[in-house]
Amino acid sequence: MAHPVWGYDSDNGEWGRGGDAGPVGDEPGRHLLAFPPPGPERWHENYPMAKGDNQSPIEISSKDVRYDSCLSPWHASYDPGAAKTILNNGRTCRVVFDDTFDRSVLRGGPLLGAYRLRQLHLHWGSSDDHGSEHVIDGVKYAAELHMVHWNPKHGNFAGALKQSDGVAVVGIFLKVGKTPKPEMKRILEEIDNIKTKGKEAPFQHFDPSILFPKSRDYWTYHGSFTTPPCEECITWILLREPIEVSSDQMARLRSLSKNGENEPVNPLVDNWRPPQPVKGRIVRASFK
Repeated sequence: MAHPVWGYDSDNGEWGRGGDAGPVGDEPGRHLLAFPPPGPERWHENYPMAKGDNQSPIEISSKDVRYDSCLSPWHASYDPGAAKTILNNGRTCRVVFDDTFDRSVLRGGPLLGAYRLRQLHLHWGSSDDHGSEHVIDGVKYAAELHMVHWNPKHGNFAGALKQSDGVAVVGIFLKVGKTPKPEMKRILEEIDNIKTKGKEAPFQHFDPSILFPKSRDYWTYHGSFTTPPCEECITWILLREPIEVSSDQMARLRSLSKNGENEPVNPLVDNWRPPQPVKGRIVRASFK
């Protein structure tokens, strides 16, 4: 079933990156047009990288995945005190963390060195049968959570965006089921405080590692951010095992508005980018 063009509209700029500039947490140092084209199929008109050779998301087909016995386990060491705020920037729900030093880091797996956690955000659909950005053997999940980390050897986040090893994103799939993961409740119970674009609320004492599934199996490949300018600086670590959410929890995400407080409600849904061409890239798996 085809779904309409998603949550992007004429004001689409940066929305998946984290940071604390401005009222909605958009990223300083990222050069974006005020009014880019409306849908992802036209992003390349103003952001040529959106048609690059290493774009994300992609569809992963098990038959094309290469098991790599050299891939080590990944490890996250997160300080709950690093969590700062939760916000609605009109494009996603985002939790922002303090990344001024190595207090919450990701190591191991395909990575060299420690990467600092900067933010997490979600992508979701207009109904439970779609919403994830990556597609696994034709399966679309209800949502996809991205934990964004950057490599401090590049000085700052803006510098990391310019390097192929600059950013690491852990992707977690959310599927609707009968035993929802209780840990998602902490994020979703704050939704009422950030209903409209520009709303931001304190979000402290939160350890995002509680959102990880039991299995640490993962796929990895080199790709990009899934929003303009679509920088090709990401090592993706996509977790094989999804976590469960309830249909009611998904409905809470869809209750967010992409408009401001004094504007008509405009549901924030379908904020996912369609899969991009693999273009010969190899997807490696930590499991057989």
